[in-house]
Amino acid sequence: MTDDFFRNRLDQMIDLRHPLAVLANRMPWQEIEASLAQRWARQVKAGKKIEDLDLFGPVSAVASGGVSNAGRPRLPTRLMVALLYLKHAFNESDEDVIQRWGETPTWQYFSGNEYFEHQWPCDRTQLGRFRKALGEECVEELLARTMEVAVTLKLIAKKELTRVIVDSTVQEKAAAHPTDSKLLETARSKVVEGAKAEGIELKQTYAKEGQLLGYKAGRYAHARQFKRMRKVIKRQRTIVGRLQREVAREMSTLSQAIQETLGQTLDNAKRLVTQTGSRKAVGNRAKLYSWHAPEVECISKGKSRNPYEFGVKVGLAMTLKGNLIVGARSFPGNPYDGHTMHEQIEQSAILMQGLGVKPEVVYADLGYRGVDKDNPDIEIKHRGKDKRLTDEERRLLKRRQAIEPIIGKQWDGRSHLHGIEMCQSGDANQPLEQTGASDMKVTTVGIDLA
Repeated sequence: MTDDFFRNRLDQMIDLRHPLAVLANRMPWQEIEASLAQRWARQVKAGKKIEDLDLFGPVSAVASGGVSNAGRPRLPTRLMVALLYLKHAFNESDEDVIQRWGETPTWQYFSGNEYFEHQWPCDRTQLGRFRKALGEECVEELLARTMEVAVTLKLIAKKELTRVIVDSTVQEKAAAHPTDSKLLETARSKVVEGAKAEGIELKQTYAKEGQLLGYKAGRYAHARQFKRMRKVIKRQRTIVGRLQREVAREMSTLSQAIQETLGQTLDNAKRLVTQTGSRKAVGNRAKLYSWHAPEVECISKGKSRNPYEFGVKVGLAMTLKGNLIVGARSFPGNPYDGHTMHEQIEQSAILMQGLGVKPEVVYADLGYRGVDKDNPDIEIKHRGKDKRLTDEERRLLKRRQAIEPIIGKQWDGRSHLHGIEMCQSGDANQPLEQTGASDMKVTTVGIDLA
């Protein structure tokens, strides 16, 4: 029987042996919603006392809280978490995962829907805001729940969580190649835009000249006429410095809040003027490679095809067998790989607390040499210890390369969370005879289609 006479329920339309249908019934949705509820708690506004009149004269009454600043009612937590899982499991963008959700009954069943709906579940911007509002702690909670489900479904043995592979990569940002000409033109336009927004009248904005100078710099660089190119960049640097000083003089009459907001823009503009005038960093301050993402760093990878990557260093930890991601976090400041070992293993141990295990043996590359004293509770295995390894440890060390396809192909730069990243795992298949889903595999989000 169906509750709606004109529609069939989703559980009557799909195959309940489908991996996503199995996962939908095995995921601890109530525990996930309870752990994330504190993030969405509405603020209770205190009532205001107002004076009123009745038959006996003036009285004091307490009015309601008034119009709430919390905004429109939020969407179900399970729906947003499911969309986040599906996005990473199928390596989709925010727009694509929302569009496919309206066309796929299995996805809607996984999200908790009872009936099929053709309309989109939400706007793509809502998924981005939800991802930012989660923060590091909540995403780690989702990752921990995923690991528990993988162990419960017997996709991976609990003892396999004690042996992990650790490696690092660069989480690239969607930033254009940071040429001095483009950065200075961006700084000019941002300073002018900020000044107009605060009502500051500028003597000249240099809009037309700035655009022409950008064209000239690109043409001179293409023709390898670097002397002329440097002369153009010097003129751009003069224009940005002139605008920055003019806005700084006029800013003294504005409020303190506006001065702080506009001051950050002027500080970045001054920073670009200084760094483009010198080939080295000035004052031990890191260079600014992207205006909209100041955290971006230039990291040398030592690869001939791509010697430099612009982003943030990220560490990954996965099980030696099973390819289950058990830890992922970012490391700003481009630290040495070995110095990230302690924090990476500490995060994995915290995520495994609910399972009662922790990493004991780590297999890594030669970038993690010399950190045994900093990690006394962990056995670190790498090629530098070849004479001290047993035959079995040498054989297991060959599994270390299994993390490279995950880093090289499945790592998705569109889903950056500053504290922790979620990515799709490798291709280790293990059967589930008891559920009939023989084409499941372990991933960061639990189970994915093989």
